[in-house]
Amino acid sequence: MCGLQPLDVGATGPAGILTRLRTPSTHHSIPPRALALLAVLTLVWGTNWTLFPLAVQEVSVWTFRALALPVAGLTLLMVARLRGLPLRIDRQDRPTVLAAALAYLVVWNIASTYAAVMIPSGQAAVLGFTMPLWAAVISTAFLGERLTGRMVAALALGGSCVGLLLYAGRDAYALAPAGFALGLLAGVGWAVGTLILKRRPLQAPAMVLTGWQLLIASVPVTMGAFAMGQGPWFMPSWTSIAAIAYITLVPMCIGNLAWFSIVGMLPAQVAGLSTIMVPMVAMVTGAAVRGEPLGLLQWAAMACCAGALWLALRPAGVRSS
Repeated sequence: MCGLQPLDVGATGPAGILTRLRTPSTHHSIPPRALALLAVLTLVWGTNWTLFPLAVQEVSVWTFRALALPVAGLTLLMVARLRGLPLRIDRQDRPTVLAAALAYLVVWNIASTYAAVMIPSGQAAVLGFTMPLWAAVISTAFLGERLTGRMVAALALGGSCVGLLLYAGRDAYALAPAGFALGLLAGVGWAVGTLILKRRPLQAPAMVLTGWQLLIASVPVTMGAFAMGQGPWFMPSWTSIAAIAYITLVPMCIGNLAWFSIVGMLPAQVAGLSTIMVPMVAMVTGAAVRGEPLGLLQWAAMACCAGALWLALRPAGVRSS
């Protein structure tokens, strides 16, 4: 296990750590727990994208998410209760939790799924993960987080990564411009929701916070599923059920828990940049499973991604030997 400490969401959450992140710092250190969570997040979110078309081959995007969101939220809250965590959200924190859930989880879940169905799933992942670029600009303007020279370079490499992949997928975007727009919308919604959480400290553990946000997001999504539903009720095939169940329990439960914990440990720009490996995994998975393109431009983008990660995660003041 490489000596990494296990995740203890009962002991810490975004609350107390976010307070420390309000003070701009050029000498941030990366907790070992954050590195472990980043590895988990990369795997579960990166391999998840190729399953979206399978999950919605028989049901609509809205129905798929209306099933997944409440199950994921209730599962996390049930586990939190079994671990003895308090499930209550303080009254003063409820507007923040509501706004973040609507901006991130509602917009992200609907827009990203439509994008993954309309254009190659790896390309949809890249568009959604333009989030670090939006988060860096917004957090600098509104949260007072300072962009250091190293972070500017990391953002430049991250932007180059996205640009290369966008160029490589230009034909797919020309055929489905709505997929392109929805992919970008997913990234913007994710950035706004993440930064809303950083505007004020929250007193709930990460598991509880995640569970409630998933439940909140399920309300408008379920309303949309009923409003847009067509045809008679039916039982999907076991293949569709298995895909929906996996996405619900692994990427949505474990992945969202890891993400909200990371948000509490790292500045917004670093948190966003450190997840840019996810679309790289999605690209490789899409190529292996669905035959999506994986050529020179994609590999060059991965090199830019690795450079951005190195700059974002390497502790300040450490020189190469």
